[in-house]
Amino acid sequence: MATIYEVSKLAGVSLATVSRVINNNTPVREATRVKVLEAMDKLGYHPNSIAQSLASSRSNSIGIVVSELNGPFFGTLLSDIEAAFRRAGKHVIIAAGHSDERLEKESIAFLKSRNCDALILHVEAVSDDYLRQLKEGGTPFVILNRFVESMSDRCVTLNNQHGGYLATQHLLRNGHRKIGYISGPMWKNDAEQRYLGHLRALAEYGIESKSSLFYEGDFHELGGVKGVAALLHADADITAIVCANDEMAAGAVTTAREQGLRLPEDLSIIGFDNVNFSHYMYPKLTTIDYPIGGMGVMAARWVLKHIYQQKLDNIQTVFEPRVIERDSVHSI
Repeated sequence: MATIYEVSKLAGVSLATVSRVINNNTPVREATRVKVLEAMDKLGYHPNSIAQSLASSRSNSIGIVVSELNGPFFGTLLSDIEAAFRRAGKHVIIAAGHSDERLEKESIAFLKSRNCDALILHVEAVSDDYLRQLKEGGTPFVILNRFVESMSDRCVTLNNQHGGYLATQHLLRNGHRKIGYISGPMWKNDAEQRYLGHLRALAEYGIESKSSLFYEGDFHELGGVKGVAALLHADADITAIVCANDEMAAGAVTTAREQGLRLPEDLSIIGFDNVNFSHYMYPKLTTIDYPIGGMGVMAARWVLKHIYQQKLDNIQTVFEPRVIERDSVHSI
């Protein structure tokens, strides 16, 4: 087997330079990097990851906990995080917490046991106190889609309340006054904040919220199916529905059309997330853009800056949503 010494000799550079290229943690001139990589390829040299970890006290791996592993939302998030780390010569280990406190804690414990250099946490069930204890215990991590005041510098969040406000405001500006709302599980902070934004928009137009126009869904397609059926049964005069994510909007659109309604002429529907299937729906879904991929990349940059000391610009911690206008909202 080739050694790092042979790589150094063939490339005509020092051992330290070869090490910098392999670990990708210190700037090296591009011409020098190419020479080292060509020498490694010619000699068939492959760095020993265990030896690298022992020498650097780094595993060059980052643990990620997300709620689910399926669906376009988390698929985009994980894909963009993985790509950002791969460009930096790092690898990811992924675990799912399924929005369950015990499973989230088990996932975090597992990733810590794998000697991950840092964690990216999209967790919903563990308490703020647990996260504070995790920080005090010395585990480096960054939080996605959740704000903990005492750790604001490591929280990458979306202004969910403003997103809920924008969705309902868009319907109101298009003349709708009888608006139904299908939320996510209300124990989840993002679901609560989006609904509060909805209520704020209604209040600005002097419209009183009614319990009959609210349905608590589950952030899955079935929640939209059941939600639109319940809302239309409660008040057949509803002209528009806000769905707190695109997956529920897809279920709502299908069910409304199965009930013989013309979309958007008889019923307008707006979603939230702007996942990749939203512009393939019929009608194409008007929605709120949730830049989850960009937020995931920003979480990766936080890790690269604070854990691997890469020189990066300031980290953006708060992202703002925006309306994506397509074809599912009709003016009346």
